Amino acid sequence: MIAITGGGTGGHLSIARALKEEFNKKGIEPIFIGSSNGQDRAWFENEEGFGKKYFFNTKGVVNQSKIGKLFSLSKIFFYSLQCFFIFKRHGIKKVISVGGYSAAAASFGAVMFKKELYIHEQNAKAGTLNIKLKPYAKAFFSSYDDSPIKDYPVKEDFFKTRRIRKELDTIIFLGGSQGANFINNLAKSMAKDLKDKDIHIIHQCGKKEYNKLREFYKEQNIEVELYDFTNDMPQLLQKADLAISRSGASTLWELCANALPAIFIPYPYAAGDHQYYNAKFLQDKNLTKIYRENETDLNGLFAHINSINLNKISTNLTKVIDKNGAKKIVEYILDT
Repeated sequence: MIAITGGGTGGHLSIARALKEEFNKKGIEPIFIGSSNGQDRAWFENEEGFGKKYFFNTKGVVNQSKIGKLFSLSKIFFYSLQCFFIFKRHGIKKVISVGGYSAAAASFGAVMFKKELYIHEQNAKAGTLNIKLKPYAKAFFSSYDDSPIKDYPVKEDFFKTRRIRKELDTIIFLGGSQGANFINNLAKSMAKDLKDKDIHIIHQCGKKEYNKLREFYKEQNIEVELYDFTNDMPQLLQKADLAISRSGASTLWELCANALPAIFIPYPYAAGDHQYYNAKFLQDKNLTKIYRENETDLNGLFAHINSINLNKISTNLTKVIDKNGAKKIVEYILDT
């Protein structure tokens, strides 16, 4: 039997879901072990396809006081011991970590109780937990380093809606699953000029600022497709010709799968600056341009937008990722 562990953010959880769906196709219902904090419960509490779900009361260790770190580590250790009974109850032989603090307890439990541990690292710069556990893993999957499987687990729908872009008619602003204040403000600053250029706007803004943005666009008489969050992202990306986005790993690879050119503005406070390094992977291939928040000015941004060869970049993005990443990972795990 299989256990999938990890989460905290939508990026980690989207990988967990993609792997779960592939196991389901093979008649396997893995169990899920996550945290009651973060987004894990919201994503998976009512999710079908898992044999059982466990949400531990664990938190991350980074950015806490010394006392807070000790408290978090003690809880992780406590729940790692609890995994002995969970593994035994479900006959768990293999544990798959998709990263994030939610993965700590079950991953350490896998090492302690001698279960096969597999790790998927979603970012170009590996997280602290994954670095510490890598020597104990039977396989370490990454789209950036030497790995038995390099293709990122992306839902097939993003490939199905792929098209080659040629002209700029629509821009989509993406702030991630929780929205991004900086990108929301950037969209507001660009909106009038985009309207004057007859460029349509799609904007995924997060729940916190949805009402304010809805009023802003209404007051400015700007037609926009505005979403706080949506499960129809493949269809929205299909409409767009260019994205302005954070560079969380899942979003970045979904854009690649869809062959949608993008300008990336990394979240500056991401652990280890990993969003920058995610996007740098594409910038080094001349497939994107990165703007730091403190380096972003409208004149320079519009000048770059006007210079983008959408056709060339869109075509080359199709060569960066192949579909069936989740299928390849699942088959590798089952065959080893």
